[in-house]
Amino acid sequence: MASQTIHRAVGRLRKLVSRLRDDRRGNVAMIFGLSLPVIVMLALGGVDLHRITTARSQFQDALDAATLAAARSSETTPAGLKSVALATLHGNLQGTEVEKINDADVSVSMSANNVVIATAQGQVKTLVANIVLPPYGQLLDDTLPISAHSEVNRSSKDVEVALVLDITGSMANNNRIGDLKNAARQLINLVVQPANKQTPYYSKMAIVPYSVGVNMGSYAVGARGPLAQPTNITGAVWAAATGKAISKATRASPGVITANGHGLATDDYVWISNVSGMTNLNDRVFRVTRIDANKVTLRYNNGTGWYPLDTTNYGTYNRGGQIRRCARSDCYITITSQNHGISVGEGLELKGIKGMTALNDKLYEAYEVTQNSFTVPVGGAQYADYISNGTVQCGRDGCAKRIFRDNYYKSLTAFDASNCVSERIGAGAFDDRAPGVGAYVGRNYPAMARSTPRSAGNPCPGPTIQPLTAEIPTLTTLVDSLNVTGSTAGQIGLAWGWYAVSSNFNKLWPSNSAAAYDNTKVLKAVILMTDGEFNTPYCQGVIARDAGGGSGNAYDKIDCDATNGDPFDQAAELCTAIKAQDVIVYTVGFSIESGTDAARILKECASDEDRAYLPQSGADLSADFQAIGREITRLRISR
Repeated sequence: MASQTIHRAVGRLRKLVSRLRDDRRGNVAMIFGLSLPVIVMLALGGVDLHRITTARSQFQDALDAATLAAARSSETTPAGLKSVALATLHGNLQGTEVEKINDADVSVSMSANNVVIATAQGQVKTLVANIVLPPYGQLLDDTLPISAHSEVNRSSKDVEVALVLDITGSMANNNRIGDLKNAARQLINLVVQPANKQTPYYSKMAIVPYSVGVNMGSYAVGARGPLAQPTNITGAVWAAATGKAISKATRASPGVITANGHGLATDDYVWISNVSGMTNLNDRVFRVTRIDANKVTLRYNNGTGWYPLDTTNYGTYNRGGQIRRCARSDCYITITSQNHGISVGEGLELKGIKGMTALNDKLYEAYEVTQNSFTVPVGGAQYADYISNGTVQCGRDGCAKRIFRDNYYKSLTAFDASNCVSERIGAGAFDDRAPGVGAYVGRNYPAMARSTPRSAGNPCPGPTIQPLTAEIPTLTTLVDSLNVTGSTAGQIGLAWGWYAVSSNFNKLWPSNSAAAYDNTKVLKAVILMTDGEFNTPYCQGVIARDAGGGSGNAYDKIDCDATNGDPFDQAAELCTAIKAQDVIVYTVGFSIESGTDAARILKECASDEDRAYLPQSGADLSADFQAIGREITRLRISR
């Protein structure tokens, strides 16, 4: 527009000069000749004034943009800030009325209060000097100076960001874990300011690596509560009397057993063992009918009642054997352990018993229970007599060991508790109430590698959660240490990303506390990164039988469905709750194709569509992480 105005003015002046030059009427030409410079300068001065005003506005806008760019960057030195500012300033001045500026005429610095200050000097060419001066000499400069000044408050809010990183087994494909480490390091340096720039506003980040769960490390007890440990055994019994030697057994209906001074009464329950010849009698429970002080007949239970035992078709009695009265009708073993806390049907493990050593290092289910005793469904002479010692480990969710029926063989299986955690259930499943009694998060009992049946396991990942910190080396060291393992419990990683920026969890890590929710003072964000389907939900601390494909073997899963349901549904609930607290949610689906269910759910989870990313390569991942970092930096800045 200014260029067109100039051309029209010059054209009119040329026509005027031409007419006056051809005029032969005497002194008009002389007067015009003398006044021409003044006329030209007056005519073009207005154009120059307009151009200078426009240029000054363009110059100020360009410097404002350059200063804002420097403030958004991670640079802290004058040289670094100036480098960022110049790149933006040169780009924005192209096509304007401002002449190309000299880098030396631009200064950029940052005050002690994190205000980026920029000043710049520029030049605008004038029409008066450029057009009038050649025929009349150097009366005026052909450029006029302009200047601009800009200030941007670099950090008007505190920043708390939780970076939730998928380190599952699939991240080993095509070195995705390497790409993730590279992108995460760049993001850390974009978001977290150096230690000497943490005042008056701070920027902190938490990192939450996850696979089958989140490894809480030293924070595990505070998060999921203490674990019930083994209790001491003080007694164990299956027999109510000493055994009596058998001297004879007849083949009859019913057969007669001779054991001198047996001390038995009708309807007593007995266990017979070590008979030679008539071996059908061995290791069985019978009910006796007393004949006299030395003889009894036997009755057996066919499932509907007790009937006389016909030994006609048994082998011939040879020698030996013992008959012993049982304490119970089934001859099961009753174990005494004060305040054991075990419930009927609960799995348990016995160790270290002297005397009844056949009980040791085996898994059982409690058959009958009182406060200080329980029964296990085994017994008889093969268990000998209790002497001393022993412990019993409970096996319910909340104990140091989880003993359960697996989903494939339906056999008793034992997994040790880990420092990982699983979903919180109950009223606090989808909120950020502080962990504690009644609100602890779920325990995690992962499958470890074993040879029978052959299984690589699905272990708790090694890298532990890092709560909010401004220490860049701490964050980058954790990222560098990441390794891959296990299946994908993204809902658990997401939950802990939220907890890391929630002040309700400050008691868990008082040295790494989060600010209270107040989006006028602090910007909180959760960045959820994953490379696949969420396939690992839990039931009572163990991966549930309805977990998705890729979540481990059926015999490593418990025989019950997920308590909180589908993992993606859980994530959706959590995302809604997180966003309701004005926490910004970014989602990054690495190598997840657009249009898939996973992509759709991640899109819905993000605070808006523009904050859901689907990078397909390592370069894409880095670019998207940088875009997120720049936006977080931009959102915290006020001009």
